[in-house]
Amino acid sequence: MTERPKIGTQANGTDFVRSARQRSGLSMREVARRINVSPATMSAIETGKTELTVKRLQHIADALGVSIVGVLKAADVTAPIASPPAEPSSEGNSGTRNWRVFDPPDIDLVLSSAIEVFVRMGYHGATVRMIAGGSGMSIAGVYHHYPSKQSLLIAAFDLTMSELRWRVLAAREDGATPTQSLANMVEALALFHTHRSDLALIGASEMRSFEPEHRPRIAALRNEIQYLLDEQISLASDQGDIRTPHPHDAGRAISTMCTSLPQWFKTDGRLSPEDIASEYAQFALDMMQVRTPSAE
Repeated sequence: MTERPKIGTQANGTDFVRSARQRSGLSMREVARRINVSPATMSAIETGKTELTVKRLQHIADALGVSIVGVLKAADVTAPIASPPAEPSSEGNSGTRNWRVFDPPDIDLVLSSAIEVFVRMGYHGATVRMIAGGSGMSIAGVYHHYPSKQSLLIAAFDLTMSELRWRVLAAREDGATPTQSLANMVEALALFHTHRSDLALIGASEMRSFEPEHRPRIAALRNEIQYLLDEQISLASDQGDIRTPHPHDAGRAISTMCTSLPQWFKTDGRLSPEDIASEYAQFALDMMQVRTPSAE
C-alpha cells in the first residue's frame, strides 16, 4: 500500500486536478500556497507539463478538502470499466452499514469465477477459457459481460477498494477517541483481509499485472487506505496518546501485517477472523505505545 507511482501528464488525464480545483472554488495561487509550491509549478501540474506523484496528489486533495478519490472523480477518472457490485447493506445499531458484518458478496458469476481463477493461477496464468468454465458460460458469453481479462482484474480491484474504503471509514467514525478509531481501523483491515482473503490477495499481488494506463488510478486508490491510517495516527499523536518515537514506521508495519493475512490465515484454523482482528487491533496499539490510564 505504499507505492509512490507517477500519475502522469495531461496526455494521461491530469487535467482532473484543474477540474477539482475549479469545483472547490479555490484559485490556482491559493492551492499553490497551501501545498507549498509556486503558482508556476501548480500551473505545470494542471497543464500536464510536470509529472504528478501520488504524494503530491494527496497534498492537493488535502488542500481542496477532499479525498484522493474526490479529486480523481472530478473528471470521472475513477469510473471502472465494469461497474462494481453494490456494497454490502448490513446495518448496525445506528442504522448505518455495520463494518464488522460480512455477508456473502453479491457479484456476478463471471467475476466470481475470475477471482477464483486469478487466486489459483495468477493473472498471467489465467485464461478466459478457465473463467468461462468456472462461470458456466461460453467464452463469447464472458466477453459479452466483460470486454477483456484486464477489465475483470480492474472490476475485482474496484470491488476490493470500494468495500475496504467504506469499512475503514465507518470503523474510524465508530471510535469515541483518536486511539479507539485507530484500533477500529486496524480491526476493519484485519477483518477484510480474512473474510475477503481472495480479493485482498489479488489486490496485494497483482499490481504489476495492470496495464500502464490503469496503474496510476489503481495505485492512488490503494495508497489512500494508507493515507487514512497515517492521518489517524497523526491525530492520535497530536493528542499525546502515542508514545512511540517512530509512528510513521509503525503505521507501515501495521499495514503490512494486515495485508499479509491472506498468505497464512485459514478459516478452519485455531482463530476466527474476529479473534485475529481483535488481536491485531491490540498489536497496533502496543506498537504505537498508546497511553493508558494505568500507565499515567
